[in-house]
Amino acid sequence: MTIMELTPRERSALRAAAHPLRPVVLIGDNGLTEAVLKEIDLNLSAHELIKVRAGTADREAREEMLSAICEALSCAAVHHLGKMLILYRYGAKGTYLKTTPAPTSPAKRKPSEPHTPKKLAAEGKKLEKPSRRTRAERDGEEDLDRPRVFSGDRPARPSTRATGAKDTAHGIPRRSALSLRAGARRGAAGLTSRKRPAPKR
Repeated sequence: MTIMELTPRERSALRAAAHPLRPVVLIGDNGLTEAVLKEIDLNLSAHELIKVRAGTADREAREEMLSAICEALSCAAVHHLGKMLILYRYGAKGTYLKTTPAPTSPAKRKPSEPHTPKKLAAEGKKLEKPSRRTRAERDGEEDLDRPRVFSGDRPARPSTRATGAKDTAHGIPRRSALSLRAGARRGAAGLTSRKRPAPKR
């Protein structure tokens, strides 16, 4: 029989799926007998993915057992870690490796087409993409009779700033930050230049 081949991605997925499983078949000191092969075959048919525990301490003997099982039962070796052998054979259930069906019909809308709302789509209508006009076409369609407004012709916008008595809050005139800073500088300069009075005796 032929050995089943797995892609690296399938092997990785099966290894992850087999992580919580416990070994269902134990290979004893007698090695691979007909009874052991029959038991592995029954479990592969029932579960598709199984763990088998080999009792031998020699790694090369375990490798030979694994290849013999795969040839005899036409299954795939997923992983061999220590004394644990993970085997897989595709069954009728198709629990682990599910083939994704190809899409039956192509996409209804091309990427370049605009999105059509559901109501229009139900009526069988489609939105058309607006055509782009060149600069020459736009200039040719421009209405020459319409008067053009330049910034100098526009009336001045009314100011939102309060004027007159509203400028002062509670009778205190407003001062900008610059004037306050300048006053602070002037005051500091005035303090340094002022002479201290002589102490009285």
